[in-house]
Amino acid sequence: MRIPLFRSLSLSLVIGAALLSSGCAQNRSKGDLPYVARDVGTLYATAKNRLDHNQYKEAAALFDEVERQHPFSIWARRAQLMGAFSYYLDADYTKSIDSAQRFLAVHPGNRDAPYAYYLTALCYYEQISDVTRDQKITEQALSALGELSRRYPGTKYAADARLKIDLVRDHLAGKEMEIGRFYEKRGQWLAASLRFRHVVDEYQSTTHTPEALMRLTETYLALGVPAEAQRAAAVLGVNYPGTTWYARAYKLMESHPDRALPAPKLASSG
Repeated sequence: MRIPLFRSLSLSLVIGAALLSSGCAQNRSKGDLPYVARDVGTLYATAKNRLDHNQYKEAAALFDEVERQHPFSIWARRAQLMGAFSYYLDADYTKSIDSAQRFLAVHPGNRDAPYAYYLTALCYYEQISDVTRDQKITEQALSALGELSRRYPGTKYAADARLKIDLVRDHLAGKEMEIGRFYEKRGQWLAASLRFRHVVDEYQSTTHTPEALMRLTETYLALGVPAEAQRAAAVLGVNYPGTTWYARAYKLMESHPDRALPAPKLASSG
């Protein structure tokens, strides 16, 4: 996913072609740029030119150079966030976050602060791995997206953050389900039930809730507490009556005729 930096940031001064001289291009390197004193207009315009030509790493280094050489210029504030954006496009998420956080530390009340929060959240979001991996980054993404939504609820960035929060929560629920199924296969019924219960309690609006309720029915029966199994199956029947998950839970409970459940409707894909 790539996002446009909003218009007020992407505008640069109208600078003649003479300022985009080949002298600036000679300073390109894989590491830090050597210090070569240049006026702020030349530096910023050259950085913007590199960005426009998808040379993100060079653009980021040049925007950083604006901040280094002209820290008290109005250009330094713009360059700080443009550098963060360039690092994001280059998939250097650590440096992008650092630049965005530095901007917020120095300019917390700036009109572009919501975007800095958004960019930070996106950097975490882009790094979310599949559910078989550690989910620390996923938790950080959820935290950053939530902070953006709380601080700037009426912005377009918060609207997108709220959509992403739902996706992140579904992802975290998926991780809990994976761990729960692992414990269940090993016959560790209590550990499994705690994971499935966590999904039902904390992630009930996600796509994993029907399966979690069916798995709770299984694990509670294995633990010898059919009353709890019946409650889980009943909740599943009320909220997801047409799913294959409820059909499976109903079948499990058939061995306990004293625990009556409504018959499942024609099952759809669960």
